[in-house]
Amino acid sequence: MSNNAFAIELFSGLPQRYDVLAEVLSFGQNARWRRDLVSHLSIHRPGSILDVATGTAGVAISLAAATDARITGVDISDAMLQRGRRRVERSHLANRIDLEQARAESLPFPSESFDAVSFTYLLRYVADPAATLTELARVLRPGGHMSSLDFFVPPNAGWRAMWRAYTRTLLPAAGLLLGGRSWWDVGRFLGPNIEGFYGRWPLDRITDSWKAAGMVDVEWRVMSLGGGLVMWGTKGGA
Repeated sequence: MSNNAFAIELFSGLPQRYDVLAEVLSFGQNARWRRDLVSHLSIHRPGSILDVATGTAGVAISLAAATDARITGVDISDAMLQRGRRRVERSHLANRIDLEQARAESLPFPSESFDAVSFTYLLRYVADPAATLTELARVLRPGGHMSSLDFFVPPNAGWRAMWRAYTRTLLPAAGLLLGGRSWWDVGRFLGPNIEGFYGRWPLDRITDSWKAAGMVDVEWRVMSLGGGLVMWGTKGGA
């Protein structure tokens, strides 16, 4: 099964309660991480933003609240996008946010189409993170800005032990209790997936891949004692 097909199957049962449960199961930190991601783009007042792996459009809606930009959100999951469109309509943002199905590895947009690019919880689900970053940078204009958010593994040994205990026991159990079998499956998957990804793609390798894609001034911040990671940079050549 391809990485894309696996991601679609894994998250197919989540959209209905995804937004509430994402906050509950991250102890409310997901919203804090999202605000940090948005701040690295909104400060530059972009006119157009591409939000990749938009899911149920939570980041796209936050970007619309923080900027005057026209926002395009893409995701490979049609179920997530259907939920996202309903959220966009309820937020009265249908005139500013467009959602469409697309793969991050092959975006259906011309080069240098957007002033800013955001992506969340993406690189762990693609076959080639470096190539995906190159594709994301391709559609960003020179001088444009990119920002990302994902889970992380706490660097501190003590916090890491607590994180492992939570992700392998409490997270699946809480998911099952609050969201049913689909959330149990995702809860069991997340901890090993996150740790395995950073074993193969440590921070230095990810940062180097951003730079190899043409990004400069690449910075990152570990959030919430190591539970989250926000990264941002600027496309060179302006």
